[in-house]
Amino acid sequence: MVVDLRALLGPDGVARISDLAGRSGSTSVSRWIAGGRLLRPLPHVVVLPECAERWRTRALAAVLSTGGALSHASALTAHGLGPEADRVHVSIDARRRAPARMRLLTVHRVTGLSALRVAGLPVSPLARALVDAWGQAHGGRRGSRDQDVARAAVITAVRGRRVTAPVLHGQLARRPQLPGRAALVELVGQVAGGSHSELEIWGMAHVLDVPGLPPCVQQHRVQLPRGVAFLDAAWPELLLAVELDGAAFHGSREARERDLRRDAALAALGWLVLRFSYARLTREPAACQRDIAAAHQRRRELFGR
Repeated sequence: MVVDLRALLGPDGVARISDLAGRSGSTSVSRWIAGGRLLRPLPHVVVLPECAERWRTRALAAVLSTGGALSHASALTAHGLGPEADRVHVSIDARRRAPARMRLLTVHRVTGLSALRVAGLPVSPLARALVDAWGQAHGGRRGSRDQDVARAAVITAVRGRRVTAPVLHGQLARRPQLPGRAALVELVGQVAGGSHSELEIWGMAHVLDVPGLPPCVQQHRVQLPRGVAFLDAAWPELLLAVELDGAAFHGSREARERDLRRDAALAALGWLVLRFSYARLTREPAACQRDIAAAHQRRRELFGR
């Protein structure tokens, strides 16, 4: 009788050898490995060949093999904040001996190891995962792509309120030697202050900090008849707003119509919205500042201020 290994190993197609042997016998497991029906990619685990390239299967195999938790870039993937990569990162307690080096698996020995369950996988808490991935991306000879992923994860997590700036600062307080630490502190402050994209961070530094004007309010909330608008930058006392359009802005007709309706609703409430394209922002930042300054002066005259 041919045994249904998929039913034995479950939908992820991975199991500890000891668990599988307890259900089917060690002789059967050895025969399945020898016959190619099971692969042994890491110590102590087997996987189905058809599942071996799936990221979730590889991640679960790494966890089962090491008894650790997904961490660093792999934890970002599990949290939905990073791409699936060939290499899997897990963390184990620093008091344990690190296993022998294995292909496409990095094992980190850490203090204060903790984990939570994300879609059935043990994963480092988000704040720690962000800090660990940042240090990983900025240490050694890591490429700019890893740094871009780490930056995007921090921006998305803080912007979406999945983690707060004080919690991240708490993690950083315990990591004084973290590679790139100063840059991470700066980024967290920028996002917590209202810069919710790389363009807004750039815009705040090069366009929105207009000489002679009071500071703008980022992500200013305006109640509209059919919802709420959050303005990239605003001077609420003058009902003046600036919107920064990214390089991929208006990628669809629906998005364009949605923004036109929003701008019309703001105009009906008395708001003047200056909308700058990505091309103009990056090519003519000084000219954008002059337009903002002129509009600000005109609004002051209209409002008698």
